[in-house]
Amino acid sequence: MLAGLGGAVSAIIWGLLLLSVLVFVHEGGHFLAARILGIRVKEFFLGMPCRFRLAKASRRYGTVYGVTPILLGGYTMVCGMEGEESPYLAQALACVMKHGRVSVAQVAREVGCTPAEAGDALMTLTDWGSIEPFEPQQDDTLPASASSEDPDATAAEKDFFQTLARDPRLLTCYDKGHDFDASGTTQAGEPHPIDDPAAFLAHERAHTYLAHGFWGRTFVLVSGVTINILCGLLLVVLVLTLWGVTTSTNEPVLGAVVEGSPAAQAGLVAGDRMVSVNGTPTDTWEAFALQLQEAIDQGSSMDISYEHDGQQRSVTVMADPETQRIGVQAQTQQVRLGLGEALSYAANYVATTAIYISQLFQPAHFSQVIENSSSVVGISVMASQAASQGLASFAILAAAVSLSLGFMNLLPIPPLDGGKIVIEAIQAIRKKPVSLKLQSTVSMVGIALFMLLFFVLLRQDIIRFVFGG
Repeated sequence: MLAGLGGAVSAIIWGLLLLSVLVFVHEGGHFLAARILGIRVKEFFLGMPCRFRLAKASRRYGTVYGVTPILLGGYTMVCGMEGEESPYLAQALACVMKHGRVSVAQVAREVGCTPAEAGDALMTLTDWGSIEPFEPQQDDTLPASASSEDPDATAAEKDFFQTLARDPRLLTCYDKGHDFDASGTTQAGEPHPIDDPAAFLAHERAHTYLAHGFWGRTFVLVSGVTINILCGLLLVVLVLTLWGVTTSTNEPVLGAVVEGSPAAQAGLVAGDRMVSVNGTPTDTWEAFALQLQEAIDQGSSMDISYEHDGQQRSVTVMADPETQRIGVQAQTQQVRLGLGEALSYAANYVATTAIYISQLFQPAHFSQVIENSSSVVGISVMASQAASQGLASFAILAAAVSLSLGFMNLLPIPPLDGGKIVIEAIQAIRKKPVSLKLQSTVSMVGIALFMLLFFVLLRQDIIRFVFGG
């Protein structure tokens, strides 16, 4: 049970720290994969989107890095992962490039589409990192065609967009190798007319997620999971090699005596060296344990001879009739593993976690998996407890959560990465995109299922940790 306000605050802090960092690591996988493929990445943040944030833009890639006060994870904005491709993209982009700054209504008028279609096209181009929203100020200069708008236009139709700064090769700040010091560079909001709109659109699309086929997109999607799994594997290896594992020694010396047990009532304490059981000498803990078990199986008492502070003593002990134990434990020691042995152990740990997550699809094990799972409340409490026990305990918990986060994201349920991979596979087989409406519907169903699961786990954790049930 949580111990008052202090325990609750500690749990919240450690839970937020653990989950935020691991989700940030997950998003870092998507970020690195996009960078490797040359895909534009507009933002990479620790914390969820918020207007209040600490941020700094990369001069080399244009990506804005930073942190927000909503420490519930992290996010990365990979260009081309949102929205549908519109037939008006090339014309809308050419219109923006021609004027430098335009309104939605102006684009709709020049392209010959509805304001809604123009708005969708401009938002898609914004997502691609090809243009950006613009809020006119009193001293800003707007093209006459943009400033003389219909007074009856809706607020959305009056939204403005502008060009990005581009070097002579038409590269933006998000593109590797851009050179804004070169002659012919245009600044944000300046016109940069395009001769071939279709070719320029293809140039812009090449820098997005959409430009890549099934394997490229899958690489981006699965990279977050891969980083989580590698992070979990590395943490386990570090703990095993730096701190080691706790193992029982084979010395016939008591490491601990359970309070109130038959052994404790007989006067045995930790540190006592066992000499014999019922007259049979015992040189190892293994031999001592076998002799105890033989006596318990026969239902007889045990005459135990032992050394306490160098003095020979004897006691008679009878096992507890319910537990069939006398309540003693062997001494333990920390043993550091070699790198090879640690990697083997960690690999088995990863495989065990994967098998456990896969049991969600096995009706016979589903309820058991749910009962042994935790929500953010349970993870927060365990994080606080692990932190109080030391860095090694916290690292092992972080490894378990990282692995669970990774494998859970592989489940074929949108909007998880695994669900998105399934959609990409369907699109590759059908050779045409799945409609955004259908994707949104399926994602909403997936979100509803996870919300239901969240509340089930939340109720379970509140009963377990708050009320001590």
